[in-house]
Amino acid sequence: MIQKEFAIFTPGPVKMSREILDIGAMQTPYFRNQSFSDVLLYCEKQLLDMLNAPKNSRVVFLTASGTAGMESVVMNLLTEKNHAIVINGGGFGQRFVDICDSYDIPHQNYIATNTNLQEIDTRLDGTASDTFIVNAHETSVGHIYDLEAIGKFCQKNKLLNIVDAISAFVTDRVDMQKHHIDCAIVSSQKGLALPPGLTMIAMSPKAIDKINKVRSHYFNFENYLKDGARGQTPYTPCVGIILQLEHRLKQIQNDGGIKATIKKAKTMANYFRDNIKHLPLLAYTKFMPNAMTTLTPTDGKSAFDIVCALEQDYKVIVCPNGGETKHKVFRVSHMGDTDHTHIDKLIDALNKLYEV
Repeated sequence: MIQKEFAIFTPGPVKMSREILDIGAMQTPYFRNQSFSDVLLYCEKQLLDMLNAPKNSRVVFLTASGTAGMESVVMNLLTEKNHAIVINGGGFGQRFVDICDSYDIPHQNYIATNTNLQEIDTRLDGTASDTFIVNAHETSVGHIYDLEAIGKFCQKNKLLNIVDAISAFVTDRVDMQKHHIDCAIVSSQKGLALPPGLTMIAMSPKAIDKINKVRSHYFNFENYLKDGARGQTPYTPCVGIILQLEHRLKQIQNDGGIKATIKKAKTMANYFRDNIKHLPLLAYTKFMPNAMTTLTPTDGKSAFDIVCALEQDYKVIVCPNGGETKHKVFRVSHMGDTDHTHIDKLIDALNKLYEV
């Protein structure tokens, strides 16, 4: 059992502010009224503003995990008549591939290694496809893609651009207009620093026009857009998390807006990276986001053993990897309510672990 005195550096859930925690401890109010509608409409407007979404874009609020958001987008926006390019750079890219397989969506499974796709025009042919699917930040390995280059590629080839921004939003730039994004998937438990359970799908008018008739009751976007026009959802939403979202969006605005929040994440990431340069830990990828640092030991130590030692001996929680990278990689989040004092706990623990 993780106790509250532990310092958490996992990429979701992340460290939440005291104000957000206090809202979560309150009695959940009734929600089929104008007061809650006003909250949801406010959240939609703020999210679209922060994403710089095109005019007449909309947000679908799902009480579900990020993976449900990924699946629901494929389900609602694509059919067997489409053809998608899916960027597969790790566990979450593979998840999109698996979802496309589940719904018989024709696709190209592009294995992306050692590239942020800045040179996408020389790597991919977009003329045979109509959709592009990418995880802005492949959280399983801490690798971020060049959304600007991808956006230009999608615009040039007239591709519907679907971006999983779950671990990029609020920490790294995600701009629907500049990056020509038609659909952005966002979840509560990462950069927004809220509890897990709320996923938001921001769609441009182009994406909304692609919504098809689906054989799903709960994940039918048409119903969400209809009810969302009056600030409601078709089914019971995670009311408490939406109230926390309202407060978090106000926090971001009061702290200087989305650009200031991104700058803070970058500052925290650089502070951590600069202060562990003396340790035998190497960045796993040269294309790291502000959201997270992925490290691999260079002294023969097992990454998983480091994760266990940090938790057991120093009450610091970082994120292990699984599969073939279990002993090669561990991940450190810079998302959430973090500051230099919080990060110093991890830096001090790593120094003690290596007896520096």
